[in-house]
Amino acid sequence: MQISARGDYAVRAALSLATAYPALLSTQAIAAEQDMPRKFLEAVLADLRRAGIVRAQRGAEGGYALARPPRDITIGQILRAVDGPLAGVRGLRPEETQYAGAAENLPRLWVAVRAAVRQVVDEVSLAEMASGKLPGHVRKLIARPDAWEPR
Repeated sequence: MQISARGDYAVRAALSLATAYPALLSTQAIAAEQDMPRKFLEAVLADLRRAGIVRAQRGAEGGYALARPPRDITIGQILRAVDGPLAGVRGLRPEETQYAGAAENLPRLWVAVRAAVRQVVDEVSLAEMASGKLPGHVRKLIARPDAWEPR
């Protein structure tokens, strides 16, 4: 799975908002804390607002806040809001792929890959991520000897 810059920035911005929840944060404050370009952050926050993940308040005391408590927002929801579906194969959803011959079973593998990704990003909330208290099945994955090795 490849996490885009947009997805990475969206999750980081949402984590900043989670730690401040329910208070508002300005784009300038988030950009400074997370070392992000402000203009790009504004575009990412607009995507999150359209998805109902954040809310915006205009004015001198304005800014952004999460639209729901951090425990009710998953990392997967954020990634989908800015990048669309989590797993795609040449622009298709895994279940939409079709192959002949030796590759005929490949769609099952692509569906399994998507399910594995969902098992992590859809089961970790902003609250868990911000506190560092990840679910047990995610902690087990991180603890595997090869988890931190590049391949």
